[in-house]
Amino acid sequence: MPSPAGAAPEPAAAPFVGRLRELRELRADIDRAGLDTLSGRKAPRARVLLVAGRPGSGRTSLAEALVRKTAGEYPDGVLRARLTDPDGTRVSTERTARTLLDALDVPAPPGAHEDELAEILRGVLAERRALLLLDDAADAEQVEPLLPDTPDCLVVAVSEGPLTGISDVRPCTLGGLDKEAAVQLLARAAGPVRITVDPRSAEALVETCQGHPAALVLAGGWLSVRPKAAVADLAKRLHDLPGDGPALPRVFRHTYATLPGTPARMLRLLSLAPAAHVDPHTASALAGCSVPAAKDALDDFVSLGLVRPVESPLAQYEVPGCLVPLLRRLTETEDRPAELQLARARMLERTVRLLQSCRAVTEPDNPAAQKLLAGLPAALRFADPAAAAEWLRIRQPALLAAARLAVADGELDTLARRLMAALTRALVAHRGQQAAAPELYSIHQLVLDVAERRELPREEAAALLNLADLDARTGRTRDALARYRAALAAGRLAEDPYAIGRAMESVGGAHQELEDWSRASDWYGRALAHRLARGERVDAARLYGRIATVHTYAGRYGEALRNWSSAVTGHRKNGDVAAHARALSEMARVQEYAGRPEESLRTCQEAVELARHADDVRLQAALQLRLADTLERLGDPTAARLHRGAAERMLGAEAASLETNGGAGSSAYEIRSTSSED
Repeated sequence: MPSPAGAAPEPAAAPFVGRLRELRELRADIDRAGLDTLSGRKAPRARVLLVAGRPGSGRTSLAEALVRKTAGEYPDGVLRARLTDPDGTRVSTERTARTLLDALDVPAPPGAHEDELAEILRGVLAERRALLLLDDAADAEQVEPLLPDTPDCLVVAVSEGPLTGISDVRPCTLGGLDKEAAVQLLARAAGPVRITVDPRSAEALVETCQGHPAALVLAGGWLSVRPKAAVADLAKRLHDLPGDGPALPRVFRHTYATLPGTPARMLRLLSLAPAAHVDPHTASALAGCSVPAAKDALDDFVSLGLVRPVESPLAQYEVPGCLVPLLRRLTETEDRPAELQLARARMLERTVRLLQSCRAVTEPDNPAAQKLLAGLPAALRFADPAAAAEWLRIRQPALLAAARLAVADGELDTLARRLMAALTRALVAHRGQQAAAPELYSIHQLVLDVAERRELPREEAAALLNLADLDARTGRTRDALARYRAALAAGRLAEDPYAIGRAMESVGGAHQELEDWSRASDWYGRALAHRLARGERVDAARLYGRIATVHTYAGRYGEALRNWSSAVTGHRKNGDVAAHARALSEMARVQEYAGRPEESLRTCQEAVELARHADDVRLQAALQLRLADTLERLGDPTAARLHRGAAERMLGAEAASLETNGGAGSSAYEIRSTSSED
């Protein structure tokens, strides 16, 4: 059965040879009785199989081979997650849980803590029969929160060492390949002919490589691009290299030493790529060369076994995790810190420009966006919005990793801020605020980190407001309230009137959500005074309505009517007919609550005329229904039926119009006191 929608795609089958004994043992361990079964207790959690070995030992290939053999037994599919990025960065439980929940098409609230997300994940998997492949686990602390609370699931973990702390783990520890399998892997990488005609030299080369799969791939890659080189010559070269130690660093040093200067420099700089994910633009910016030249170099590295291609509609590559530390050591000895920082800056600047292009292509009617596109080289422009959206989808993990690394670096904060602003705008342009909320939450948190570090109170206030808004939308109102208060303090420090007014109003909104009517009206009043002092009449009229709404909830109808009257006056002076009509409609409702139905009827009729003038059909229909209800309570059912019929005709005509025009919308206009003036 295919993996769930949205899951990480199954990787292309890596060279996998040998390991038949290990594969059989792992397969047998799935059905073997665990400690709980032997003691008479039902297994509380999923069985965990561990494939342990050093990076490059073929541990992931073995795990994938096991998954392919057993996937059919798990009808709810295969879920994959990498717990350590190829560059060695540990992946948080929050990120991993989100990845798996996305694969299961289960929404995860933005900003949720990792414990909450892990609990949601376990709850979802408790009712399924799925197989989880958790690659590159650093320790048991990463794996334990993700374990499904059901023995019907299976977890295959890949790690360098034991997962101490997780009970009843079945380990399979890998060393080098046996001679026959190692020769077979070498033949796959180098081509079978030279191996067949000189089997003794092939065996000597395998022995020099210690049967290490990654070392054999590098040796085979070196031979594959040198058809005239003899296997015996390579075996002797490697044998004569000074020093002892593991095979992989020795074979890598030999391969690297034979590269010309420019490709060698590019290879070193690939260690700076975020999460070791590389595309031609990244390589081009790091090395300071053209995009086509970078693409050619990356393809050459693939032939040598130095990078791996990623299955993707775009040209994507990955630096093997076992090579990243070796490349980093080379940069430390062969590149000056200033050169490395310049390479990072070029990469971030290129990423910013690509993101700006990605957003601008969605705005064909925006002169500024089109001017920006016209000023970009052809290599940085997208053919159409669909192509830009596809690029953003594929590169999103690397883009988010770039933002995290830029912030962690601390030396390129100006570029980091530009990158995060461009990434935010591109995500919103292509996915919308709601769909991109989890990623936006992470970005706003990074912006806050930089703002606090650099003591930028204006940006700190903006980040806090954005985070608080996301908290509020996901029901974490008290968290939102704390952030709104912090944003107010930062706004005052920055002397930013927009942030101050926005924060005051949002504090009031949070208290309103918590049904603390007194504090809500107090904070709305402070925000209103701030707006009035600055002559912001539109916002002031809206705030009168918010204050009136709070008084309505609290049952203080006299105060509510006074504030609705001020809102009506404000909207009338501002010339906002639709807002004027909505304010009158709310005023009519409060008049009815206060036991003044005749006044309510007159106010509602006035609102109907204004709604007609504003050409707001749904508001007219809603007001007609309100008139009908009021007339029924006043004892005039005939007039009530007329108004109700008029409302039904309006809504029917609008629905038909929407259907004809291919639009979508609600068939009724609900006037709510909590949102009518927002």
